[in-house]
Amino acid sequence: MATAPIPQEIRVSADRRTLVLRFPSAPGGEISAEMLRVLSPSAEVQGHSPDQRVTVGGKRNVAISNVFPVGHYAVRIVFDDGHDTGIYTWSYLFQLARDGERHWTGYLTELEAKGLSRDA
Repeated sequence: MATAPIPQEIRVSADRRTLVLRFPSAPGGEISAEMLRVLSPSAEVQGHSPDQRVTVGGKRNVAISNVFPVGHYAVRIVFDDGHDTGIYTWSYLFQLARDGERHWTGYLTELEAKGLSRDA
């Protein structure tokens, strides 16, 4: 399995609602703060097994407060709702940038099935 490219640039948009990524040999991408928050790789969202996974609603207006490097393999994103435990590896960020529409569609389907809303 090929390793994901390491981003050359990771930047938060001026409105704090988008993470912009640029990769050396692959298309870059933009990932919304909302998507990053609701698909956080944290145990709080993913649980410790698939049956513990939580569908997070009410994050339409969430913003990115800060981004911190984690070693040479990831970043930790802090959101303005206080969530700060997700470690976003280069591989996970690349996957979200590349396949974001598929992930987002799955999330919206799950949200609707559980009677949840993107609004708080």
